[in-house]
Amino acid sequence: MKRGFFTIMSAQFFSSLADNALFVAAVQLLRTGGAPEWQQAALVPMFALFYVVLAPFVGAFADALPKGKVMLISNSIKVVGCLLMLFGTHPLMAYAIVGLGAAAYSPAKYGILTELLPASQLVKANGWIEGLTIASIILGVLLGGQLVGTVISTKLLALDFPLLTTSVDTAPEAAISVLIFVYLLAAWFNTKIPLTGVPIRALPRNLVTLLPDFWHCNTRLWRDKLGQISLAATTLIWGVAGNLRFIVLAWAAAALGYSVTQASALQGVVAIGMAVGAVVASLRMRLEDGPRVIPLGIGMGMLIVLLIFIDNVWVAAPFLILLGALGGFLVVPMNALLQHRGHNLMGAGRSIAVQNFNEQACILLLGAAYSLSTGLGMPTFGAITAFGVVIAGVMWLIKRWHERNCRNHTVELENLLEIARSDNVHG
Repeated sequence: MKRGFFTIMSAQFFSSLADNALFVAAVQLLRTGGAPEWQQAALVPMFALFYVVLAPFVGAFADALPKGKVMLISNSIKVVGCLLMLFGTHPLMAYAIVGLGAAAYSPAKYGILTELLPASQLVKANGWIEGLTIASIILGVLLGGQLVGTVISTKLLALDFPLLTTSVDTAPEAAISVLIFVYLLAAWFNTKIPLTGVPIRALPRNLVTLLPDFWHCNTRLWRDKLGQISLAATTLIWGVAGNLRFIVLAWAAAALGYSVTQASALQGVVAIGMAVGAVVASLRMRLEDGPRVIPLGIGMGMLIVLLIFIDNVWVAAPFLILLGALGGFLVVPMNALLQHRGHNLMGAGRSIAVQNFNEQACILLLGAAYSLSTGLGMPTFGAITAFGVVIAGVMWLIKRWHERNCRNHTVELENLLEIARSDNVHG
């Protein structure tokens, strides 16, 4: 791996660490403020909102500047969202601003991989990135849980700064204050990311012209016989992963009576499984092997349904590890294949923006449906069951879709897979 890759990894680690810790702090901020459960569940779709709304623009933005600079600007926006949360803005609105920063960050984070590395290293690079991201999830949810816990929050609130008066009066506010500095550390690493030498694409003077360009790119990827399957699978799996953060918290509260601090540790258990799955996939799977892992998505949906029957943490822990491992093993080769097809079809930034649009739209849709169901009075276990059944059913449809493509478009698929096997046509 090139040296710049490890700088990218460091920047991603700290930014993701803060993202996940902030989610736990935001949930606790809403709970201490007496917010209903549907608002807590709504944190997930609110974070995804700007991914969907700004998707036509963030890809072009990522291609118009050096991607390290784009990541720096994005982390600065996340800091603004944290400050808004501290100074009285409703947590849902402030968290949406953090999502704005994340929406701009993602095309640069993944797009730079295709600029820096050949196709043969994309699965391995994605394994490293996803493994490190998952490590940041583990540590992030644990960090967030500990920061809002009594032991650390008491010490943070007791700190006295001469000549400085803050409005930080509660445990979640103290946690958010600490996380601002983590985002600033990520921003520092952003300044160290090297230039890749790939020509930038200037933004058009009239940004409205980006709308038809984006929809053209979106349509083009959905029509690609290999890209459409990887896009459908990653869209669904990230929709699951995005909402699983809150579902684990809700399930732990209902089944085990856990607090946010205790439940955050179980989120970390899921992430451990994802890390294992991602690493194994990076070692065992090649770029062209992506479609073979689709059935694992059906298994994930069924495991989510079975979760409601578990009321013992010692049974839950290995179960959640298995759930995470299936997701990690599935997403790494499918992500890599999707990046490869998108880079060849339309360029890195635009392809990642299309990917983010679809994935975050799925997160928003699934999260909104879950939040609505709980808001209408559906029991937590009922909402979780419905969530799992939908996941398994949709992934089964994707499997059938790919099987039909294999029968009806054999020559086209083989040509696309041959491209995936060759570094010479990449980029």
